[in-house]
This record gives sequence, C-alpha cells and structure tokens, in this order.
Amino acid sequence: MRVSPLGWGVALVAAAALVVGRWLGWLELAALGAGLAAVLVVALLMTIGRARYDVELDMADRRVRIGERAVGRVEVTNRARRRSLPSRIELPVGSNVAELGVPGLAAGGTHDELFAIPTQKRAVVVVGPVRSVRGDPLGLVRRSVLWTRPVDLYVHPRVVPLAGASAGLLRDLEGQSTREITDADLSFHALRDYVAGDDRRYIHWRTTARRGVLMVKQFEDTRRTQTVIALATDPADYAHEDELELAVSTVASIGAQVIREERGLAVLAGPGSLRVDTPPRLLDDCSAISTSSTGAGATILGRRVTRETPDVTVAILVTGSVPTEADLRVAARYVPFGTRTLVVRCVRDGELAVRSQGALTLATLGDLDELPRLLRRALA
Repeated sequence: MRVSPLGWGVALVAAAALVVGRWLGWLELAALGAGLAAVLVVALLMTIGRARYDVELDMADRRVRIGERAVGRVEVTNRARRRSLPSRIELPVGSNVAELGVPGLAAGGTHDELFAIPTQKRAVVVVGPVRSVRGDPLGLVRRSVLWTRPVDLYVHPRVVPLAGASAGLLRDLEGQSTREITDADLSFHALRDYVAGDDRRYIHWRTTARRGVLMVKQFEDTRRTQTVIALATDPADYAHEDELELAVSTVASIGAQVIREERGLAVLAGPGSLRVDTPPRLLDDCSAISTSSTGAGATILGRRVTRETPDVTVAILVTGSVPTEADLRVAARYVPFGTRTLVVRCVRDGELAVRSQGALTLATLGDLDELPRLLRRALA
C-alpha cells in the first residue's frame, strides 16, 4: 500500500484542523478536519482485499524490426470461488504506463486485452510487470500487486543484406597471408641459413646440395580471418542522432553477414563486446547501444582494437561525421600492422565516397542502402 503525496497532504491538514479547531474552539475547522479524516479512512478501506487473479503477459514476438508493429496480450483469469469485482490493471511499457480495465469476472472467467507498442525507434523496451491496482477515485491511497515478470522487447536496427558485397573483404578459405615471417606455416616465403635448433623437416635439400650449406625454409604467417567491428560511442563524434542510427545499422548489417558466413567476429561497442554467436543476439545487443560521455571516440578505436583483439586481420571502424580525416588516420595508425582496415564515417545525407591507400580505406556513408556499394568499391 502506498499513500500518495496528496494523501499525505490530506492527512496533515486533517490532523492540523482537528488540533487547532479543538484548541481554539472553532467547530467549523474541527468539522473540516473530521471530514478529511473520514475521507482518508474510506480511501484506506477501499484498498482492503486482494483479487485472486492468474495473469499472463504474452508478446507475439519479442524481436521486431524498427517500424514493425509489436503486439501483445494480457490475459486475466479469476481464480476465486466467487465473482470478482471490476478492477484496473496497469501495464508499464518503457517509461509509459497503460491502464486496462478488467470487468467483473465469474469464477474461472477470463478476460483478454490486446495492446500494440510503437516501434519507431531502436530500443530495448521493458514491458511489464503487469500489476493490479486498488485505490480511491481521488488518488489518495493505492495498493498494487505484481502478477508477472517484465519482458524485454527488442526493436532491432534496420539491416541491409550484404551477401556477395563483402565476399572479397571478409573471405577466408585457407587463411590470409600476413607480413610476419615464421618458421612453420603454409605460405612459402624464402630460404635462410640453418641455425642450431631449427626443425630439420624444413631443410631445403636441393638448395643445401647445390650450395653445400644447410638451408631452411621460411614462411609467411597465415591465420584465419578475424573481423573486428568497433563503433564509436562518444556523443561528440555525431552531429545528429540519425548518424548514430546509421552507424549502428552499419555495424549490425556487416556483423550479421559475417556471422552467417561463419567467420571469426568481434564487435566492440560501449563498455564491452556484443554477443556474436547468432545474428539475433547481435541485433539484440545493437538495440541497446547508446552514446555515453565515457564512450570511446573515433581517435581511440584503433587502440581498443589492438588491446582487445590483437589477432585481428580485418578491422572496421565506424563513427559519425564530426571526426576529421586526420583523426581517422590517427585511429587507424594504432591497428596492428598488416591489418586490412576500413574506416566508415556516417554522415547524414552525405554522398558515398571511398578512398584507399595501401591497407587503409576511408569511406563516407550517407544512406544504409549504399552500404553494399561501399563494400564493393572498397575492394576495387
């Protein structure tokens, strides 16, 4: 049971009126205090009792794309032996509360209420818990009982298909050769003089016979593609909220494609990493991404990639329109040497632009539908 601020005010006025009225002999003031006290007592009596309900909260789908209609149902069943009185239940939906009326129900009777949730923005919407409310019409006192647990509704960001567009950037058949030299691998690189302790299996006998000196093979280190997508979450990197939404959709689109192709992936956004075991779980985590004053800016994304995923072979850094090209080059400078790096600036209504220099590609994206074209141009 909870007494509202108005209820506490009525109680204080009633007590003060009774005390002052009796002390001064002012009958009218004492009568006012007695009347307010009676109203408060009646309000308390209206909260007595508890309905015996069985309440079920059912969401048709807990994952929807932005703009889709999310529909749910609340089913209330009277488990008492007698007919229940009409009541009111409340359904919190995010920061809002929907009020639903429940009519009087016979023993075992059921009442359904359907509701729809707007999904115009990417978010994780907490639906519930459903609670029944008893109280007076004036709102002085109320008593609520929780009947269900809250349910998370994931409004996923918009995603575009990338099948084929990212093949050259993310493909991994037998591993990618790097510029690192190793003594044992698949990609032959050169020969060098034998040093005590070298594995004799890698001695090149033909060259040894020709030169009369033991020669061993050297190889280029190969490793499976490890794609890392890092998203800037510093609000200073974005000139408009739409740029953040475009950046999140870019991360979600590329990440979902990498997962479908069953390649190594890590997504760095916010204080930690997102789940990358399945596309739905990645999109669930993308629904909750937001900027923060403590979030990583574009200039430190490269350092974060190196620190958290040192085995990266393909790095994709995504940010807003505020960082300059010089800032983005600084960010890419800290990515491990030999890593294929793509930096995407999300600019509201910007023109598509792609410029490559060595292993670094700087791109500007203004429309999510242009993302497949961006990836194809990055590979040209």
